[in-house]
Amino acid sequence: MTRTEKSKIIDDIKNDLTNSPFLYIVDAFGLDAEQTAALRRSCFESNVKLKVVKNTLLKLAMKDINGEFDQFDEVLKGPTAIMLSDVANAPAKVIESFRKGSEKPVLKAAYVEESFYFGDDQLKALASLKSKDELLGDIIMLLQSPMKNVVSSLDSAKHTLAGLVKTLSEKEA
Repeated sequence: MTRTEKSKIIDDIKNDLTNSPFLYIVDAFGLDAEQTAALRRSCFESNVKLKVVKNTLLKLAMKDINGEFDQFDEVLKGPTAIMLSDVANAPAKVIESFRKGSEKPVLKAAYVEESFYFGDDQLKALASLKSKDELLGDIIMLLQSPMKNVVSSLDSAKHTLAGLVKTLSEKEA
């Protein structure tokens, strides 16, 4: 690989890292061609970008980005692939669903919401994170709940009041 090819790959990786707010570093070594194709298909369907990278090139790209990713140096050993996404929990959900039929990919580390996660034991916590859309839905539901209670109370009070008036009018007669 020539110096210009390496430089272009490093620039591509830097571009991916700066444009994707969420980064997962995984080990997918040992998957056969069929499993790899299935993993890539799952990633594509979930809008997750999967890229196999050389550790040295990834380290160089990370160093050029304000030294923000220096903590990942320890996990960049052996075969490495990166998963990039705009949704925090999407790569974790892809890994979880894919691992129902395979032991790989294994999570080495992740960078989510300005926090670092290390080790495969963090996968469940990452998968349970709510996306921005899910959080907005929860907030809207919480805001609607008191209004629904007020409307329900007013509606039931209307029926109670009508029943009371009807009962009183029948007693007078």
